[in-house]
This record gives sequence, C-alpha cells and structure tokens, in this order.
Amino acid sequence: MKRYMLTLAGAVLAVAGSAAQAQDLAAGKAVFDKFNCASCHGADAKTPVDPAYPILAGQHADYLEQALKSYKRGAAGAPASSNVRKNPIMGAFAAQLSDQDIEHVTAWLASQPSDLGVRK
Repeated sequence: MKRYMLTLAGAVLAVAGSAAQAQDLAAGKAVFDKFNCASCHGADAKTPVDPAYPILAGQHADYLEQALKSYKRGAAGAPASSNVRKNPIMGAFAAQLSDQDIEHVTAWLASQPSDLGVRK
C-alpha cells in the first residue's frame, strides 16, 4: 500500500510539473511574439533574416539567459566587461524584459527543435 501511494504521489508531481512547464513554455512563446523577435531571428527562431544574426532555437537556456542579461546590463550603461554586451538593438529589447520574461523565453527557445545539437 505504501509503495502504491508513493508511486501515485510521484505520478501526480510529474503531471503537475509537466503542466507548469507547458505554461512556462507558452509564456516564453508569448514573450517571443510580444517583442517581435521573429523580425530578426525568424518565426522559428532558427532562420534569421541576416546570416550574422544568431540561431536561437535549440540553444542552451542558461547561455541565452546570460546573453540577455548581458545586453540588459549594457543598455543600463554598465562599463564594458565580459558580463556586458553593448548592442543598441538587443539592449533596447532586453531592457524591457523582466527576469521572469527572460526565464520563460529562454526555456521556450531551448525547447525548440534545431540543428545546433552535436552531430557524430
């Protein structure tokens, strides 16, 4: 009986976690759309309008989060360092994002299919 209850509790937590993750991903897609990221990075986040623009789909969420926060610091006038990116366009967009927006959009971008994976 105890084993059954533990299994049931684990299943309930897994379903709840999946629902929360789906909400976060939907919120991330909403941020991507709201700030019109597709205008430069493509609707699928992997076909940028200019080859110099990075592919975002499939990128590691922690890397994207660090990049957005670095653009945000650059827009705020922080002195140049390895943790500051100075780009007037990305800085202006990143300055409008809350930490929660950044968390959501980076999770959504990381979940998107892409050829960024390592091939053998």
